[in-house]
Amino acid sequence: MSSGKVASWAHGEEFVDEATLFSDDGVLARARDRGAELGATPVLPGAGSLMRVLAAAVHARSAVEIGTGSGVGSLYLLSGMHPEGVLTTIDPEVENQRAAREAFAEAGIRSPRVRTIAGRPRDVVGRLTDHAYDLVSFPAHAPHALDLLEHALRLLRPGGVLVIPHALYHDRVADPAARDATTQAVRALLKAVTDSQDLVAVLTGSGDGVLAAVLRG
Repeated sequence: MSSGKVASWAHGEEFVDEATLFSDDGVLARARDRGAELGATPVLPGAGSLMRVLAAAVHARSAVEIGTGSGVGSLYLLSGMHPEGVLTTIDPEVENQRAAREAFAEAGIRSPRVRTIAGRPRDVVGRLTDHAYDLVSFPAHAPHALDLLEHALRLLRPGGVLVIPHALYHDRVADPAARDATTQAVRALLKAVTDSQDLVAVLTGSGDGVLAAVLRG
């Protein structure tokens, strides 16, 4: 990659100053630190900003996030959603959810706006209502990602948005020499999205890559 391209990517990552998104300018930085301690890799600022814009674009009043982590992605989504919008965020790790709730409190997010659920994602999303959500998000490297994609198609309303961060998976997806199981699974997920007749998709280089798609009406 040319030095100019690297500089452009870095400029895009810094374009939105995440310290300005909440009245407490350290909320996201502290959430990132907690994520590092827990081994929960948060989205980078460019990816988070794109998630925020997509949530705003569909005026999201209801959204599902699979993989709460320490709440970084959740905060970006909430900052773009309708002021009365509700985020349902799912994570199998109780410690992650505890860290995320701390971040929500620091950000001044009212408790009715976030429903945190600890459990196996496939089990939890299977109990959610069909076609009731404006946005669904899960990381590209999530276990059983193809199953989660099928659930996302069921949960989204027509015109709703699917948001998949980490879609370039540490720059391994585009590297033909990378043949590990996780990278192969991410490639399979990306192909399933682009092959779907129900989705209009785009892959961007923001953060660690974001795959976004709109469910056709």
